Amino acid sequence: MKTYKLLLAVCMAFFSLAATAQDAFRLSVNLEQVKNNKGNIFVELYSDPATFRKSAKAFKIIKTQAVEGASNVTFENLAAGTYAVLTYHDEDGNNEMNKRFGMIPTEGYGLSNNPKVMGPPSFKDSQFEVRQDTEISIHFNY
Repeated sequence: MKTYKLLLAVCMAFFSLAATAQDAFRLSVNLEQVKNNKGNIFVELYSDPATFRKSAKAFKIIKTQAVEGASNVTFENLAAGTYAVLTYHDEDGNNEMNKRFGMIPTEGYGLSNNPKVMGPPSFKDSQFEVRQDTEISIHFNY
């Protein structure tokens, strides 16, 4: 009986880990049309519309060396859900997106779904679902 309980506990732990592993997805973000190799690229992942475009409140951030043309970054261990990505090319290395009049980007930027925006971009225009391993492409605008 003791062996049976131990075997049952081991099986339950294994199935629990297997279920958890299935809920952890990967998001691969292709960064396209990067103008040059200067500075860094910040890729900010948001899961809450209320925090969208607020870097300090991003769900996850990846900072990577800028690569002219195209490159890729990957977010690991994401739960299923709705997300949006904002990315920018920090050419001058000040760790923020430079803006004219506090609104108009003066460095390259991109958004998931590549929406055409007039004014501040919205979470709704950039949102996408992650229900499995997912790949998206973002085109930089300069």
